[in-house]
Amino acid sequence: MSGVSSRSSTIPVPSLPPCVSGCVGRLLEGGNGRVLAQEHSRDAAIDLRKMAMQNLSCHYNEPMSFFYNNSGANDKWDKTQLIVVQVVGSLFCCFILVSNAMVIAAVITNKKFHFPFYYLLANLAAADFLAGIAYIYLMFNTGEVSRKLTVKGYFIRQGLLDISLSASLANLLVIALERYIAVMNLKVHSNLTKRRVTLLMVLVWAISILMGAVPSLGWNCTCNLSDCSQLAPLFSRSYLVFWSVSNLVVFLVMVAIYMRIYAFVKMRTSMLTPHTRGSVSRKRTPIKLIKTVMVVLGAFVVCWTPGLVVLLLDGLNCTSCKVMKLKRWLLLLAVANSVMNPCIYSYKDEEMWTTFKNLLRCIGHGTRRQRSTRANTRPLSSALDTVTSQPPSEETKIEDEDEDVFRT
Repeated sequence: MSGVSSRSSTIPVPSLPPCVSGCVGRLLEGGNGRVLAQEHSRDAAIDLRKMAMQNLSCHYNEPMSFFYNNSGANDKWDKTQLIVVQVVGSLFCCFILVSNAMVIAAVITNKKFHFPFYYLLANLAAADFLAGIAYIYLMFNTGEVSRKLTVKGYFIRQGLLDISLSASLANLLVIALERYIAVMNLKVHSNLTKRRVTLLMVLVWAISILMGAVPSLGWNCTCNLSDCSQLAPLFSRSYLVFWSVSNLVVFLVMVAIYMRIYAFVKMRTSMLTPHTRGSVSRKRTPIKLIKTVMVVLGAFVVCWTPGLVVLLLDGLNCTSCKVMKLKRWLLLLAVANSVMNPCIYSYKDEEMWTTFKNLLRCIGHGTRRQRSTRANTRPLSSALDTVTSQPPSEETKIEDEDEDVFRT
């Protein structure tokens, strides 16, 4: 056995020809290259997957200070300045809440306002009421506090502002269309039913909520820090461009509608002035209603156009525009707009102002209790005589004359 094993161990291994060994070597080298290439591509895919996973979960859990530092937004407030802004802003916001609540209550309680125009005006007041809430939340979550907000808290803060602005703009557009339908049909008020008006109001709020929720639904820069803006460090520049351009376009559409309405009414009233001088000079002619809405629209455009232009410049990455210096003044203009609207309603509409005074008197002196007491002590026969002999109200006469003005 040992001999066999010794002989088998000394058996010579035949050598391969040079061409064959060269081919085998090249095959082995090619195999190693393919293996190395596959390993390199596998590593690159792993790195890309890691980067993608990092981007997906990237900066959502970061505080807002991370995004402010990333965008270079220097939004530091002095302590004294911040206190003054919060105190004065709180007073303005309280006025916004109370006055717009009174507008809504006036439309609900006064039957003379039970028309589509005033229902939509009350919906606009509801948008301003929400704006007052949004401004209060913003003022107490600005300055250094804003840097401590979470991403979710920042979305809530900006979402309230965006919803209120979208609701105001949508209401003004719907009011413009309602006025256009009424005037072109030669009527003081449109024939929109309460059901259609309610659907329009629901549609306005649905669109507004959707517009306010768009950034939180994904159109933001939490996973693309290079696209973050300065004015809103969590919003993409592309979203700011879309937001500002779409609102400016709606502004132009509304201005065009009201210019068309005003020209039409002016032409009709100028033609009929020699024959209907008394009725045209009434308080509640169509031109009065249109002027009221035009003043409201003008105030809205003046207060919001500068802010939208600055947002557009920020969205276009205008580094030399110094948009952060204008941020506080633009916020002040936005608050002023919600303050002005109830003042415009009461100044341009005497019936609205009278209703305001009645509501204040009712709150302060308990007029409802006194009215119910007088109703209980009044004789039944005299009350019936008063009801049966009551002439048509002045409001009914005025509106009939106004429709006659259009139909003539």
